[in-house]
Amino acid sequence: MMYTDTIAAIATALSNSGIGIVRISGEEAFQIIDKIYKGKKKISEQDSHTIHYGFLVDAKETIDEVLVMVYRGPRSYTGEDIVEINCHGGAYVVKRVLETVVKYGARVAEPGEFTKRAFLQGRMDLSKAEAVGDLIHAKNEYARKNSVSQLKGTVYRKIEEVRASILYHTAFIESALDDPEHTSVDGYGDILEKDVQKILLEIKKLLASADNGRMLTEGIQTVILGKPNAGKSSLLNLLSGKERAIVTEIEGTTRDVLEEQIQLDGLTLNIMDTAGIRETKDVVEKIGIDRAKEYAKNADLVLYVVDASKCLDENDEMIIEILKNRKAIILLNKSDLNKKVSKETIIKHLESTIIETSAINETGIQELEEELKQMFFAGKISFNDEIYITNVRQKAALAEARESLERVCTSIETGMPEDFYSIDLMDAYENLGKITGETIGEDLVHEIFSKFCMGK
Repeated sequence: MMYTDTIAAIATALSNSGIGIVRISGEEAFQIIDKIYKGKKKISEQDSHTIHYGFLVDAKETIDEVLVMVYRGPRSYTGEDIVEINCHGGAYVVKRVLETVVKYGARVAEPGEFTKRAFLQGRMDLSKAEAVGDLIHAKNEYARKNSVSQLKGTVYRKIEEVRASILYHTAFIESALDDPEHTSVDGYGDILEKDVQKILLEIKKLLASADNGRMLTEGIQTVILGKPNAGKSSLLNLLSGKERAIVTEIEGTTRDVLEEQIQLDGLTLNIMDTAGIRETKDVVEKIGIDRAKEYAKNADLVLYVVDASKCLDENDEMIIEILKNRKAIILLNKSDLNKKVSKETIIKHLESTIIETSAINETGIQELEEELKQMFFAGKISFNDEIYITNVRQKAALAEARESLERVCTSIETGMPEDFYSIDLMDAYENLGKITGETIGEDLVHEIFSKFCMGK
């Protein structure tokens, strides 16, 4: 899947700004820029990784004053010759520059086509390419750090290390089966099983990181539960820093689910403020309460807001029942008032972390931030040695590889012939190759990169 045509696209946001960039990549990149650039020397005569001042013209008409950057392949992002035109950032100006480039021989690039070419030219493996897309869409600091870590090759190195071990054993078995006089497989099953078990531990560790990886990139799905007027909406407003929810003294003000994405100490919380849990005959309110219960079942975390100024009742018992065997933090709200519910009272009913808060005085939020990191990331999030799988496709490939390796162990334990080992070993090898892009087809490549933004 190699390309010979030349592509171009706007590489910056299409809005009025200080600067805009139009990127050209391909065999004719220098020929095209020579036709439309006027400066001291032709761009095709310039050294790689240099920048040059001049004017962009169409025939005799000057379009803009520009700086042109030169990258000669293979020492470029795509591995091809690349020219980047830095022009003034007006939306019309940038479009006009792109139109001129296309007029003189380029075609408009498809979404993600520059990165796809980098992958196809061997400039990066598929895990690094996908990290580029994740970096662009990073919603918080931890998502950014994880993407940068993967760009450095953390996933690639781990997968290649595992694949090398699998390939070694597969090659040994195949050579032994082809030449049994010189290579014996007697007792090899025991040796193989030990190594496969080690590999399985590595794969299971990567799979276990997938939930944390998803929460790093997509956010922690968080549902706020509590009785009416416990302070749920006030908490949402406090966390979001704006009047997102209506707050009144009237019970049952919130009837539907309100969603808000907030940042807490680098983590993203996708928070859902729900209707107050209570017995009611109001049809509309009951629908809201049923939705709250349903969202709580699928949440990564439930924040149970308790009104500390009122005694627990049957509605609290209903909520406590919902929270059994779920990750939950209990926020003892209105702690600035005369307390009728203490931490000791709550612990009798539910063993969860309890934090005293006051939406009015804005207290308890820092403790909540620390508890979230302890609960989901063991107190710290490090990207030095830790790998977080954030990609659904990569997770599926790891799961398939795990199943293949588990079949190897089963074959060994049941005394199956050695050629059964190599079949499942190769299945695992190919499934892991899907992560780095070594064993995927053209259709999947197109699907992956079509999700990228234009110009990248």
